Amino acid sequence: MTKLTLTNHAQCNTTVLENEFIDRYMPMANGEYVKVYLLLLRHMNRTEGILSVSEMADILECTEKDIRRALKYWKNMDLVDYHEQSETDEPPVSSHTPSAATASDALPDADTPPASVPNIQQYRERKEFKELLFVAEQYLGKTLSSVDIDTITYFYDTLHMSAELIEYLIEYCVENGHKSMHYIQKVALSWSEQKLTTVSAAKASTVLYNKNCYSILNAYGIKGRAPAAAETAYIKKWNDEYGFSLDIILEACNRTMNTIHQPNFEYTDTILKNWADKQVRCRKDIDSLDADFQKEKERRKKPAVKPAADVKANKFNNFTGRSYDMDSLERRLVQQ
Repeated sequence: MTKLTLTNHAQCNTTVLENEFIDRYMPMANGEYVKVYLLLLRHMNRTEGILSVSEMADILECTEKDIRRALKYWKNMDLVDYHEQSETDEPPVSSHTPSAATASDALPDADTPPASVPNIQQYRERKEFKELLFVAEQYLGKTLSSVDIDTITYFYDTLHMSAELIEYLIEYCVENGHKSMHYIQKVALSWSEQKLTTVSAAKASTVLYNKNCYSILNAYGIKGRAPAAAETAYIKKWNDEYGFSLDIILEACNRTMNTIHQPNFEYTDTILKNWADKQVRCRKDIDSLDADFQKEKERRKKPAVKPAADVKANKFNNFTGRSYDMDSLERRLVQQ
């Protein structure tokens, strides 16, 4: 009898990703977070041990802080579970597919049970949450998909935003021409980082931001329209990355118009980047840079004076010069 040996190569050389992850979770997740999740799936059944945070950081060429941030995100989405051993130890990680997100998937070496994940369904049964979903549909002008509902639930449960704040969030984004849930999520995360927990605080922040945007457009002579997406990105960069106040930004806009006589965000960005590199923080710093520039400009204009010793002798100056008493000569000429 002939002996047959069967080998399943697909089992060990293939990582299976469920469509539910692609349909529900991937669209609203940061790209770096998706990479971390895929890496966890790849090493989920690794025989040589647990995949550590430092190993993941090395593989993906990012910081351990980035890895921990991604793990926290997926834990909040109930797709990953890990146990923090201590402040210095790295958290062992376990990943599971969306359809199998149960407590039994916790790590075998975890000493304590995983933190209980709130039942999302309990929020959807609340009257205020149902009303919030209805209002969201009115603003967005469509029936909410499962991904949209999951995202709003994420605002409500994980970011701890009130129903009133979420309603204003959606209203604000739609009024500014953005109905994408991905964009709304970015604004929500920004508000969360700024610790804007009330509608009044969010309104104060957005009013100030909008005021800055329109002040910058006015400095360029642009009126009657909102800033475009690329223009908003520049303004956000000047405010958040460079940390400049409105008066410094407006000064850069005015210099742009005086120099090239047309609005140009890229040219203004060059000015502001130069000021940021030179640690400009207020108008006095700009005045100091202008004074230094003017001094250097005058120095370059001043002609270089050669020393007398450098004057070469020639047939015109190779003799002793004569001196005349012009007053005496004039009197003699008059007396004649």
